[in-house]
Amino acid sequence: MTEETPGFDEQSQQPDVPSGAPTDDAEPKAADTPSAEDTAAPAGDTGREAALVAQLDQARTALSERTADLQRLQAEFQNYRRRVERDRVAVKEVAVANLLTELLPVLDDVGRAREHGELVGGFKSVAESLETTVAKLGLQQFGKEGEPFDPTIHEALMHSYAPDVTETTCVAILQPGYRIGERTIRPARVAVAEPQPGAQTVKPAEEQAEAQDGSENKESGGPDEG
Repeated sequence: MTEETPGFDEQSQQPDVPSGAPTDDAEPKAADTPSAEDTAAPAGDTGREAALVAQLDQARTALSERTADLQRLQAEFQNYRRRVERDRVAVKEVAVANLLTELLPVLDDVGRAREHGELVGGFKSVAESLETTVAKLGLQQFGKEGEPFDPTIHEALMHSYAPDVTETTCVAILQPGYRIGERTIRPARVAVAEPQPGAQTVKPAEEQAEAQDGSENKESGGPDEG
């Protein structure tokens, strides 16, 4: 038989609740109220967006600067290539001109041998091959008798006066000139003749006689009419 403990009832079985503790009815209201963290969340998102926008602007600025640097380097490289190509062509022309300048005395000997009829046999074949080779390298010979004297391409070694010329004229080619393109590597050495000082153009005797007859007929008025 169980004995009941005196003083223990149903109310004593419930735990003591502090007077200030919230009741069950207040819990849903507490859950509906936004916390401080929830209130601060939108402000934090705005700050992160501003930081991302600032980083994006910095990236765009850096990209623009790098693109400008790349374009500048590309332009400098193109200018460098053109300058190198121009220098290479100039060096080649100078080298060819120096080589051909050393061969000019040989060409002069070939020309003199041809003038004296000594360019025959194997020597003729070698000379013609040499002239063909230097022509392929761009060497051109110039200087002809009767052409006007040009101090930029002619060198006058002899001077005289002649009654049959109206300007300074090359009357003899003592040594032909040579050029490569527009560059003269040796001027033509020539003998020149100038018009005689004080010379005047005199009409032939027949022209003078005809002119005199015409003037006399003009003065007399022509033959009388019958």
